[in-house]
Amino acid sequence: MAEILAYVHKDGFFHRLHPFTKIAFILLFGIMSILSTNLLFLLLLVITILIIAYVASLSTEVMQQFKLIALMSIILIGLTIITMPSGETIGYLIPLVIPLIGGHIPITTGAIEFGLVLTLRFMVLICVFQLFVISTQPRDIVHTMERLKIPVDYTLMFLIALRFIPTLQIEGKRIHEAQLARGYNPGDGIIGKVRSVAPIVIPLVSNALARATVLGLTIDIRGYRTGTRTRLREFAFQKRDYATIAVLVIVGCGYTALIMKQML
Repeated sequence: MAEILAYVHKDGFFHRLHPFTKIAFILLFGIMSILSTNLLFLLLLVITILIIAYVASLSTEVMQQFKLIALMSIILIGLTIITMPSGETIGYLIPLVIPLIGGHIPITTGAIEFGLVLTLRFMVLICVFQLFVISTQPRDIVHTMERLKIPVDYTLMFLIALRFIPTLQIEGKRIHEAQLARGYNPGDGIIGKVRSVAPIVIPLVSNALARATVLGLTIDIRGYRTGTRTRLREFAFQKRDYATIAVLVIVGCGYTALIMKQML
């Protein structure tokens, strides 16, 4: 089972980029996705990220999140239909043929469009962050955050939280398999899936709290403190980093010019 947000050891183009270059890539695509409300432009960003992932031999790992994104898109579109009716009505969430309650909660073009915009935004943000995490070793992430003058305590918290995600995923899988080995059968369908959550979540949270306690004690016992440390391997900017940043600057300037033109 592939781990979520775990470093994938490969020798691709994106792996060899400097972490600062990857952070610039995340910031640019994140800002463009947040500021834009154009569906075609957001879709272009998603396609660009998928192409980059394919070139970096990381398309399989990035595509693993599309089940979560599909579920999230359904929820977002449903919420926008309920809470933001605007535009032309193309139908009703409760069909007209149902007596008494039929014809309520209109489905409008504006709500669907806004839901799709939110979905594509989240897709861009999730994919670029995952692309950064799975192509950068944790020690390089920490070193980069320290170079950015981010307090070490916050860096440590970020790294621990990042590392806990795949750990909890594996632990949840083991608990689920243990429940099945004991003959636990919550049933089929949606009700069965809901019933199967509690026997997994309760021990998972308990184990996570125990791990956090042990980790905190370990940090204290080892005398964790901030200080100046030397690095075994120092990252230096290469020609590929300068070329990538130049492309990002051109894209950023072009997007800024497009925004300014629309405002005039």
